[in-house]
Amino acid sequence: MPEAIQHLAMQNIVKRFPGVLACDQISFELYAGEILAILGENGAGKTTLMNILYGLYHPDEGQILINHQKVAIDTPRHACELGIGMVHQHFMLVPNLTVIENVALGLYNTSFLKLDVAAVRKRILKVSEQYGLEVKPDAYIWQLSVGEQQRVELIKVLCLGANLLVLDEPTAALTPQETDELIALLKDMAQQGCSVIFISHKLNEVKAVSNRVCVLRNGRVVYDGQTTEHSVESLAEKMAGREINLPVRHEKSSYGEMLLDLQDVWAKGDRGFDALQGVTLSVRAGEIVGIAGVSGNGQRELAEVINGLRKVEKGRILIEKSEITNLTPQQIINHDVGYIPEDRLHEGTIPSFSVRENFIMKDYAHPPITKKGFLQEKIINRYAADLIQKFQVKTPDAQTSCASLSGGNIQKVILARELTRNPKVLIAAYPTRGLDIGAAEYVHRRLLEARDNNKAVLVISEELDELLNICDRIAVIYEGVILRILPGKEATRSSLGLLMAGVTHENKAE
Repeated sequence: MPEAIQHLAMQNIVKRFPGVLACDQISFELYAGEILAILGENGAGKTTLMNILYGLYHPDEGQILINHQKVAIDTPRHACELGIGMVHQHFMLVPNLTVIENVALGLYNTSFLKLDVAAVRKRILKVSEQYGLEVKPDAYIWQLSVGEQQRVELIKVLCLGANLLVLDEPTAALTPQETDELIALLKDMAQQGCSVIFISHKLNEVKAVSNRVCVLRNGRVVYDGQTTEHSVESLAEKMAGREINLPVRHEKSSYGEMLLDLQDVWAKGDRGFDALQGVTLSVRAGEIVGIAGVSGNGQRELAEVINGLRKVEKGRILIEKSEITNLTPQQIINHDVGYIPEDRLHEGTIPSFSVRENFIMKDYAHPPITKKGFLQEKIINRYAADLIQKFQVKTPDAQTSCASLSGGNIQKVILARELTRNPKVLIAAYPTRGLDIGAAEYVHRRLLEARDNNKAVLVISEELDELLNICDRIAVIYEGVILRILPGKEATRSSLGLLMAGVTHENKAE
């Protein structure tokens, strides 16, 4: 096992990328048993700083000290040998391998001839039991929900014996209950002498879990001090450098015609079970309907059947009275349906493609983008420049690959592409997952603009405050069934929470 880390210091860290100064003389310290929260808007330099600590990037200037000794962390393997473990915002898992095989990839085998699967299984089960992280060792990663994949990532790091844990947006995919369990786990680990660096945009969680907070803005430290000295509101202002006001829908007296209509829709999940069981739901023009539910209750399957990515076993889906059931994704796009998927990095964009290429992905074969089979470079460049400006995408230029952008800016690229196509129906799955409060404010304004422009918007989210703020109606999904649809003005966190747990009558909980 690695030697315990009693003290970590990152001093005057500088990291430059083409056109971007990601880290500008950043310094902080961390002691054993301490939980340090690092805050900042998307693109503030948080993930870059942690990638330097984990050996994925090398700093241009500055130094790292562990137990007051200078170290040069060259690779993630070297970081692990020093006792540093990292759970990334975008999971580092191989989808077509099992949980055991993914964990085994991180364990450095002494035998080159065979993999001791039984030993890896034993290790996983021991860590799983010790920390209350339930996983299915033989399940393939592609079969797991995002929340379950998060637990696999945690187990991977804990199996390596990390005693300094770096968590980059660890609760972005977790339910409120799972988040509470993780916070309790981290506090317990800290009491046992572990150090934790906690990167999150959820300021209530930062207040609940951390001892100290370090706020970054534009690659510089703007605050480093005790968490208890600041409210959630003041931390948000320090992150953004301005006052934050999340937009709220205004009540409407009437809505337009029904644009999206699901009638008794059934669909199977990846494991062959019925993930959707007779879903009936409609969204009208000028309306935002929210889907609330605990992760893994059919939300992903619902988004996929509407967009032609999963087969409907029974039932019908209509867009403006035209049936689109089991049409191809391209045919559904042609029916003016926009889609903001749950996995923005791999499903919403092609990471290796440039920003401009991702902007035109759905329209590259149509005029004016294409003329007589040839892409119109000047028109595309002008189009991309307009969208970057209009949607405030922070990127060195339109030729930058999407993979190098922050999560919030990738989301803005997807929003720009989908909204500019002027869809009648917009499906937004977890539109603010992993985004800072400033980026979330921006996304909410855009969704409410779509509502005001008479679009039908379906928002899938586990953030109850988000749904309560922007939705006209909220449907709660549980085990593939819509339990109830509540008017937005009547819904409360309590009523939604009970329904999400499968309790259909409040008196059962009394």
